[in-house]
Amino acid sequence: MPKGIDLLDIIDILLVAAFLYKIFAIMRDTRAVVLIRGLAVILAVGAVSQTLGLRTIAWLFEQSLTVLLVSLPIVFYPELRRALEQIGKGELLRSAKISEKEVQGRLIREVVRAAINMSRQQVGALLVFQRDLRLGEYIETGIRLDAQPSRELLQNIFLPPAPLHDGAVIIGQGKVLAAGCVLPLTQQHLASSLGTRHRAAVGISEVTDAVAVVISEETGVISLAVGGRLERSLDELALKAKLEGFLSPARHPFARKNEGWA
Repeated sequence: MPKGIDLLDIIDILLVAAFLYKIFAIMRDTRAVVLIRGLAVILAVGAVSQTLGLRTIAWLFEQSLTVLLVSLPIVFYPELRRALEQIGKGELLRSAKISEKEVQGRLIREVVRAAINMSRQQVGALLVFQRDLRLGEYIETGIRLDAQPSRELLQNIFLPPAPLHDGAVIIGQGKVLAAGCVLPLTQQHLASSLGTRHRAAVGISEVTDAVAVVISEETGVISLAVGGRLERSLDELALKAKLEGFLSPARHPFARKNEGWA
């Protein structure tokens, strides 16, 4: 009689599943994904050839299988090294929530530094953060980037005469999703010193739950719009604190009204 599944077997399966999930998560954004797909195709062809009795193809597959197994560590060397480094740092079993928090923290740091640099140089800019409501219709009006956020990238986008400097940058899912985007303008009465960027920042915050950071080209003043309201003259610490509050992964999805306006 075969032995039944006990608690240790379940724990064993769960640990293996968690380990494989983390390995796949590490490889998700690397070239390893494409290589794994190619390897899966080769294995599928070998299995089909053996099942159908295609002896020549099956023989070639058997001869190449050893070469494949030997070459895999070489091909996947960067990914294996990355995985071993994370194991050494104790990061392999860290939760996805912590990872999301780290990604958001890096994003905010890069945006804040870019905003401060552009403020000092009086470079006009409009940065929109997607939250619970997707901004697909506005992303489609610009140029898709899907790029990792960095202060250099953001500053280069808005530095005249860059072709995308007049539009808005939309940020979401830890990435710069698009640039040169067109946003709706608010119908509120704003001060005459506030231009189109400020009207667009307030406008997008009125029709969605997005958070918008706008930098004045004339004065370099940094402002933030959320829920149809505009707060001006933010310094580095204030901007960082506001963004951390609005963009926190633990923020309740329906906490929109009056949030962060202490």
